[in-house]
Amino acid sequence: MSEIYKIALAGNPNSGKSSLFNALTGLNQKVGNFPGVTVDKKTGRSAISQSLDARIIDLPGTYSLYPKSADEYVAYEVLLNPKSKERPDLTLVVADASNLKRNLLFCSQIIDLKLPVIIVLSMMDIARTKGITVDVKGLEREMGVPVVVVNPRKNKGLNQLKKTILQMHASTFQPLVDFVPLQESANNLIQKVKRVTNIESNYGALHVASGIDNIEFITKEQHRQIKEAITSCDFHKGKIQAEEVMQRYERIGRIMQATVAEESPLKKQLFTEAVDKVLLHRVWGNVILLVVLFIMFQCVFWLAEYPMNWIEGSFAWLQGQVSHILPQAWWSDLLVNGLLAGIGGILVFVPQIALLFGIITLLEDSGYMARISFLTDRLMRSAGLNGRSVMPLISGMACAIPAVMAARTIENKKERLITILITPLMSCSARLPIYVILIALVIPSHTYLGFIKLQALVMMGLYLLGFFTALIVAKVMSILMKNKENSIFLMELPVYRAPRWKNALMVMYEKAKIFIFDAGKVILIIALILWALASYGPPGKMDAVEKHYTTIAAAQNDALTIIQSEQKATDKLEQSYAGLLGKTIEPVIRPLGYDWKMGIALISSFAAREVFVGTMATLYSVGDADETSVPLRQKMANEKRSDGSKVYTLATGVSLMIFYAFAMQCMSTIAIVKRETKTWKWPLIQMAYMTALAYLAAFITYQLLK
Repeated sequence: MSEIYKIALAGNPNSGKSSLFNALTGLNQKVGNFPGVTVDKKTGRSAISQSLDARIIDLPGTYSLYPKSADEYVAYEVLLNPKSKERPDLTLVVADASNLKRNLLFCSQIIDLKLPVIIVLSMMDIARTKGITVDVKGLEREMGVPVVVVNPRKNKGLNQLKKTILQMHASTFQPLVDFVPLQESANNLIQKVKRVTNIESNYGALHVASGIDNIEFITKEQHRQIKEAITSCDFHKGKIQAEEVMQRYERIGRIMQATVAEESPLKKQLFTEAVDKVLLHRVWGNVILLVVLFIMFQCVFWLAEYPMNWIEGSFAWLQGQVSHILPQAWWSDLLVNGLLAGIGGILVFVPQIALLFGIITLLEDSGYMARISFLTDRLMRSAGLNGRSVMPLISGMACAIPAVMAARTIENKKERLITILITPLMSCSARLPIYVILIALVIPSHTYLGFIKLQALVMMGLYLLGFFTALIVAKVMSILMKNKENSIFLMELPVYRAPRWKNALMVMYEKAKIFIFDAGKVILIIALILWALASYGPPGKMDAVEKHYTTIAAAQNDALTIIQSEQKATDKLEQSYAGLLGKTIEPVIRPLGYDWKMGIALISSFAAREVFVGTMATLYSVGDADETSVPLRQKMANEKRSDGSKVYTLATGVSLMIFYAFAMQCMSTIAIVKRETKTWKWPLIQMAYMTALAYLAAFITYQLLK
């Protein structure tokens, strides 16, 4: 059995850390949370050799060991805490060769923690484009740790990196000399902290003293003793930090002079700068952004249509075949109209979800996603936020849960709270199945200029509606919440790179798998519960329906017509437990244009929005009169009210889309907001205002369009 070796990936944001993580781990990844916090922890397995398996931990990106945001504190504690379960045996510090001076600051700080370190130089191709050459052997000699050049996007240098990891594993290598000497005035304090905490390095002890009020792994007694030591030693952390950083940059400057040669920056105009003149233009940049978003939704509709139709038709055929083969019994009805209908309702939307995530990954990989933050910073500020809030909002297009977690990078507490409260207004992938089926039902499939689909325009409109509504709500909240704390938005724009299709395909596979096995479990369980509620009801009411149609059949030589059989199924559904529940809330939702079946779907989808489609699949499958099943969209299109009018009109369909665009309808998001804000106050406020907004907007929409 091979040994497990813990390796941490650390580095500045946009240094190539995620690319290296993907190259080392491939599909052997999983995402969880660091213990005690809701910051993403990406881990993966990598075979370093036949005898050595590594567990790779991708730490949140940070610029130095002086953290400012919650996710930076995670990386800080993993590297500092001697008793942490995530404590690495080896740290790979990824450094961007085209911005080496800034990256070496973080490298030197980790080296002084006396952790085994390998510096991984990335983006050497970008450095060469800038006219920068690096003497790798000289840099290795000056830094005192191994330096390996890699290009994870092209899988270059990975074998050499694995060989170096094996050498580090076999040795007991540790840097013996501090990169910069620590101030003698802090020596007494350092020795006291080391005794109290068992931290081995002097520099680590200094950091514990500096960040004592925010470090989680220090006990109350240790905190008290360190505080006493700080007072007795007259320790001024601001002065010590400033002197230390200046000393580091002085030495890094000498190292750069000895190992790095750089051409004059005026000699060559970078491709990135030329492209940014267009893409970041105040007018054309926003126009191009809208075009990019439209193309994304056009692709989601156009490309996903073919696999969707195939999946939908296959399940309709399968339900018909199974129904024909099996005898009529409760268990066969459960299998056909509960289990198969539920699974079909899950799988049919996998193509859209996979495509949406794939396109977002390509945009992020190319460097364009960061430009969206820059472009929208002015707009964000008008709503009382800044460009740093854009990334959680964009992430909310995929899923609100990691998007709410991503707000931890926002230092301003007021802006972070507002971002958390408005992020669920962004249309997430859970809403996508609802949008797709309703748009297909009520929006004509018109095409303009030969390629612009009306349905894609409506889809983009729903996403933009969520975004601009979020900004309006944010502005109102920023006025109501009093906070004088100022914020500054600083962001490094990565260079443009050719997106990696392999990486996009890997993300598509992972997200589709998560939807099928995570969301799918919830949908399937609720679908089966709904089948039971829709198939059974109070005995007296169900017996009365059965007796009524038995009398009709007897009068017609023991046979019902197809129309009578369909009416019998509808009457039994109305008298079932699910039907009675829907009828109870129907007066409340009737002004929105909804019937009792939609009411059942609204209630069930409070668990998760995407359950709406699974609910409708179950409700429209229960009691199928014949053995030939038809796709769900066709069943919904054929649905009639008691007066013979269509249920899914333009007014009803658009009202329903607007309701789901604004409603919370996600218990997991409520739970994560509670965990992030550490109180039930804000998630309850969030659910109240979103539900009220959804009801009011849906009511106005229906009344205007009906």
